[in-house]
Amino acid sequence: MSKPFRLGVIGSGQGSNFVAIAEAITAGRIPAEIVLVLSDVETAGILEHARQRQLPARYLPPGKFRTKLEEAAEQSLVAQLEAAQVDLVVLAGFMRVLKGDFLRAFAGRIVNIHPSLLPCFPGLQAWKQALDYGVKVTGCTVHFVDAGIDSGAIIGQQTVPVLDHDTPETLHRRIHQAEHELYPRCVAALAQGDISVHGRLVFWRPKT
Repeated sequence: MSKPFRLGVIGSGQGSNFVAIAEAITAGRIPAEIVLVLSDVETAGILEHARQRQLPARYLPPGKFRTKLEEAAEQSLVAQLEAAQVDLVVLAGFMRVLKGDFLRAFAGRIVNIHPSLLPCFPGLQAWKQALDYGVKVTGCTVHFVDAGIDSGAIIGQQTVPVLDHDTPETLHRRIHQAEHELYPRCVAALAQGDISVHGRLVFWRPKT
């Protein structure tokens, strides 16, 4: 019997995408297990959600920088994920840029979700960028993580209409709902081996 597909989840906030993935695992929609949850915020909701599910949940002191991890913190992150033997690193609202050793250690095995239809509106507050620009459709994107900002190969996308009466808050809320559908679906495909990557092109195995 093959060992279960192992997920390591990293987040900085409330952890709603983590909850969506954990619930999909419990429901049997993702053939995987979450073996470690890490956060750079000691009081982050994602850690509390993990502890409620009796999953290993740890605070990772980030160091003095605001937008990235100190070198020692990044080395600790790599060591903990390697010790947990993770097959896939899932970023769920992690608010720091990951570089160097981390990207090399898990090359091709790090995924993130972004609240826009990339390559449109990378970076922070993508829902507000979309609203300010005046687009009529936005959405969310699951992508592999590389050294750029939201620039990795796209795994999947889901559209969300921009309504005439939308505020940044209402639009963000609906994008979140789409994320909770898309992210588990993409993680499930990766766990099942239904994804193949050729350069920047990502292919899903046809359903039989």
